[in-house]
Amino acid sequence: MQYTTQMDAAKKGIITQQMATVAKKEGLSERKLMELVAKGQVAIPANINHLNLSPEGVGKGLSTKINVNLGISKDCCNIDLELEKVKKALDLKADAIMDLSSYGKTKEFREKLVQLSPAMIGTVPIYDAVGFYEKELQEISEKEFLDVVEEHARCGVDFVTIHAGLTRSTIERIKKTSRLTSIVSRGGSLLYAWMELNNKENPFYQNFDQLLDICERYDVTLSLGDACRPGSIHDATDAAQVEELIVLGELTKRAWARNVQVIIEGPGHMAINEIASNMTLAKRLCYGAPFYVLGPIVTDVAPGYDHITSAIGGAIAAANGADFLCYVTPAEHLRLPTLEDMKEGIIAARIAAHAADIAKGICKARDWDNKVSKARADLDWEKLFEMVMDPEKARRYRLESTPLHEDSCTMCGKMCSMRNMKKLKEGKVVSLID
Repeated sequence: MQYTTQMDAAKKGIITQQMATVAKKEGLSERKLMELVAKGQVAIPANINHLNLSPEGVGKGLSTKINVNLGISKDCCNIDLELEKVKKALDLKADAIMDLSSYGKTKEFREKLVQLSPAMIGTVPIYDAVGFYEKELQEISEKEFLDVVEEHARCGVDFVTIHAGLTRSTIERIKKTSRLTSIVSRGGSLLYAWMELNNKENPFYQNFDQLLDICERYDVTLSLGDACRPGSIHDATDAAQVEELIVLGELTKRAWARNVQVIIEGPGHMAINEIASNMTLAKRLCYGAPFYVLGPIVTDVAPGYDHITSAIGGAIAAANGADFLCYVTPAEHLRLPTLEDMKEGIIAARIAAHAADIAKGICKARDWDNKVSKARADLDWEKLFEMVMDPEKARRYRLESTPLHEDSCTMCGKMCSMRNMKKLKEGKVVSLID
């Protein structure tokens, strides 16, 4: 092969099959996309062992992508149910699926996921480390952490979340803060514990070059996790979060020098008025690398409705530079999500992403809205149902409340503005009396 990674190919002026596919999906010239990949401003996660991948691009000038989290845990370890969720996520047009499995036969589930999913796949290898070795966290060696990463890469995952920016210095910073929620990142808290228990530096930071070796070998995109992301609006944009972000920027440069693609992960919980400046800061400190956000969740008072609090923040974040949204379900902070929770989370994230794409002027984003609006104005219900984001729900709502007049709905009846304006334009009489 003439290249090792998508970035390596782009730097050499080679347009890969993956680049060609993404360019076609995005309505972008292949050469322009290649230039963005070469600069690190667009990532195309595409593990050489993920053979049925339908690649997507994440980054500057591209449509905002959404990710769905799922996976088995000790309390809910039904592989078949999680695979059902995978199929549902794909049906609902998720762009990425992250396997957050942390218990039991994680390899079995991961292998089935890679075989099943044409969407890009991500994992957090440290979640798997304790079960993989059947050791206490403290007893796991630096090499063993890296070996788990390679095991995931070998399976075919396209991107891995690694909390390499949590250094000893950042830990001391956290200890001095007045955070209400300390560290809420699961992977970050595990690393924090390992570092404290062993009095050592972060093994992924300490052995970053070896980590890059693995990523380069399999063309795995490095998603640099934010261990210090705020878990409450009180903790947003504090010194620990910013210090870690600076380190992530330094690591990004090192990864790009090795032709390893990078995505930067971001907050977290954050008040609306802080979101835009955080996006600008992250892009500046990390040299324009694609930015991946969880939410941001804009208020802490609505458990059970965090798909909404997240969608509000996600739309603002993406409109201001975020490229990749991690969905949040109504079950966030409460339980493992059900199939219905997952659907609610996906639709909310897709709404946020699309709303942001309209604001960003993404190619053909407005066209979709215009077509739906035309169908609504024409009172062409079937065409409208075919084009909307959730056709099943739209059809069901109309069937559950059947109007007396087919050209209206039960909200307005014969007073329907669309109905009456259509009649007037056609030169017909408008009558409001049955």
